[in-house]
Amino acid sequence: MLFLLAALPASAGLNEVLSARVHEGRVDYAGLKKDPAGLDAWLAAAAAADESEFKGRPREQRLAFLINLYNAATLRLILDRYPIASIRDIGPAWDPNKAWKLPAVKVFGRTVTLNQVEHEMIRPVFNEPRAHFALVCAAKGCPPLRSEAYDGARLDAQLDDQARTFLSQKAKNDASKAGETAYLSPIFKWYMKDFGGSKKSVLRFVRKWLPVEETWAVDWTVYDWSLNEEKK
Repeated sequence: MLFLLAALPASAGLNEVLSARVHEGRVDYAGLKKDPAGLDAWLAAAAAADESEFKGRPREQRLAFLINLYNAATLRLILDRYPIASIRDIGPAWDPNKAWKLPAVKVFGRTVTLNQVEHEMIRPVFNEPRAHFALVCAAKGCPPLRSEAYDGARLDAQLDDQARTFLSQKAKNDASKAGETAYLSPIFKWYMKDFGGSKKSVLRFVRKWLPVEETWAVDWTVYDWSLNEEKK
């Protein structure tokens, strides 16, 4: 079957979906499952996007598109199995990471996994640690999903806002407890290399948003894998 490759989809269509179905980081999956047309239309446009046209775009536009793609594809992955308690319930019990290995993301005329989008198309190419605050894997322990799509023209401000919001969520990141210990999300442990490679470099990175010192100890908060669902 032949199809025409096209330009990158505008963020406006995805904006409409997110503004209607995401509130304070929680997703109305039930409502979205009843009316997924907007999400599916954006994903279809992303699937047909031309890779050479993508490569010719400015860095910020490319990164914004890939973050949006990851988040939108994750929403569709959940909808395909909803109701579900956690993204880790997808696949067999012996492989709680199965969801990230499924061929669930259509882009540039081929199908890839969420892992490929994050670990091959985003992390090594853009070297942008704040992207970890924007990629949302449908869990409460994740940074909150924004009620808007990412846009290349505003990407730097959006990523800074994501960092500020995520690091202000005390269940995930907290420097207010007594003693000189920063309690940080396991995201900083899992991807420590992206934040400089050491606990000290992580502390140096988060100092812009969290009142910590480089000499402090670091401990990890508990990651909540339950679904980031808005309860009606």
